Amino acid sequence: MKALKDQLGTTHTFETSPQRIISLVPSQTELLYDLGQEAKIIGVTKFCVHPYHFKSTKKRVGGTKKVHYEKIRLLKPDIIICNKEENTQEIVERLSEICPVWVTNIITIEDNFQIISDFGQLFNCRTEAQKWNDKLAYALTDFKNFIKDKRLKKVAYFIWKNPYMVAGSDNFINELLKLNHFRNIYDNNPEVPGRYPEIALDRMKTEGDPEIVFLSSEPFPFKKEDGYEIEQYTNKAQTVIVDGEMFSWYGSRLLKAFDYFKMLHKNIEN
Repeated sequence: MKALKDQLGTTHTFETSPQRIISLVPSQTELLYDLGQEAKIIGVTKFCVHPYHFKSTKKRVGGTKKVHYEKIRLLKPDIIICNKEENTQEIVERLSEICPVWVTNIITIEDNFQIISDFGQLFNCRTEAQKWNDKLAYALTDFKNFIKDKRLKKVAYFIWKNPYMVAGSDNFINELLKLNHFRNIYDNNPEVPGRYPEIALDRMKTEGDPEIVFLSSEPFPFKKEDGYEIEQYTNKAQTVIVDGEMFSWYGSRLLKAFDYFKMLHKNIEN
């Protein structure tokens, strides 16, 4: 008998390690694959694009906000992996009627290390989990050395259009911006509070006046043309299209993100 707590503090009890997994979070699907759990994964979302072959080898059970409950029930999972931000409380509650639902809550890099350790215990792959955490710890130290002398730059990170929405406080994107010495003008901004606030472009100058505007490739696929529109409302801010996976996907993706961030800084400086 194994009793473990997820990141919301819910205790789950398992007689044996779960063998039939449904993952409703793309980054966590990728992490499970990298931890050697491919054979146990029986269902994923339509947004689970890594690894690519899951598109044809795993059952799709909907998206992150809308799931097919009957498809999931018929797959007879032992466990469903969700995330507090990606999946709604209603989804978690309804799925809990089918089987245990493990909910992650990742805001900081420490939370990221924790989820990997948790999955190591949960799926009996502690050695692989430790290897990943060791690689990430080494890469994090290396990146901190790379970034330590870079000056702070004021930035805004856009995630949506119509309405315009940005990354605010208390989320993983903001944590990675801080790690990169990017000072998010909407982090703890009393004029525009919230985790992902809606903003008015004509107020950007008074709300922080960014030097760089990041336009994420997801969830909204920003294009260069969007940058031309937004930069008119700044004091000649540099607009940069960034890979949203690198800033918002946690788990094993973070290892690739560190190399991406190094390249991003070199491109910005040039």
